[in-house]
Amino acid sequence: MAGDYNTFGEVRARLDEIVSEVRKKDLSLEKSLDLYEEAIKLGNRCAELVDKPDYSDEEARAAQEILSGDDAGQPDSKASDQGDPAQAAEDSGVTDTHAV
Repeated sequence: MAGDYNTFGEVRARLDEIVSEVRKKDLSLEKSLDLYEEAIKLGNRCAELVDKPDYSDEEARAAQEILSGDDAGQPDSKASDQGDPAQAAEDSGVTDTHAV
């Protein structure tokens, strides 16, 4: 059951198992639907874990990996390339970013 998972790592491991099972060609439609339902419950469990105020750094990293879909755990390069607009303005010598 999805409520039995207490960390993002546990949820992710089970989701990986579900994906492997669903990819099997000999899986019945009924079993596929059962696994789909379990995956939805696991997604809800992730939301519960995010709402929990005292999760560990490991859980936070695992959640970020799940949400970004990045297996390597690396931050999204697009987000880091955008940078801070205020810092960009400062770097370019602009002192007032508001139009007058």
